[in-house]
Amino acid sequence: MLFVSYYRVSTDKQGRSGLGLDAQRAAVAAFTTGRGHVLAEFTEIESGKKSDRPQLAAALNVCRKKKARLVIAKLDRLARNVAFIANLMDSGVEFIACDMPEANRLTLHILAAVAEHEREAISRRTKEALAAAKVRGTRLGNPRPNSSLERGRAKLAAQADAWHANVRPLVVQLQSEGLGLRAIARELNRRGVATARGKQWEHATVSAVLRWGDTN
Repeated sequence: MLFVSYYRVSTDKQGRSGLGLDAQRAAVAAFTTGRGHVLAEFTEIESGKKSDRPQLAAALNVCRKKKARLVIAKLDRLARNVAFIANLMDSGVEFIACDMPEANRLTLHILAAVAEHEREAISRRTKEALAAAKVRGTRLGNPRPNSSLERGRAKLAAQADAWHANVRPLVVQLQSEGLGLRAIARELNRRGVATARGKQWEHATVSAVLRWGDTN
């Protein structure tokens, strides 16, 4: 059986330090050992509430082309949204949660609904706490507006680092086999590996990935 593993961490700090990521990789490795081969790994760094996930889209693309199964460590790593789980199940890609590999579609819907309810409850309590603080006269808002911009830039940089860390070993391997930049690009396109922006590979993209390794 062929697998494509998908990992998700919620913050830039977790993505860079590996907190949470090592546990996910260990769970996936324990599950797939003896069951099949992991074709590729994809790591996403963002909130579980977002449905726009380029790394997940790339992972699903590889699954469809290679007829592989998407494997995740835990259901909540994939999403805390019922509609998102439903859309994923309708995508035509089979996926397995290592913490509940025998779960059927109904089970996944129920678990996702419980997770979404928990997320909404946390959000509601946070809003209530902010409202209470405002009544008490506590000053709300960001005293350093530029810090939000800095965090946004750091998040984009972390996402780029995660993508490069995923794909560069494969590029280096192909280069070690004697392939040139254009040949590597053709091979990556043939394998269904997407670029960071979900586009086709070109020799310049391959060169940029190799240069990234020299500066990190």
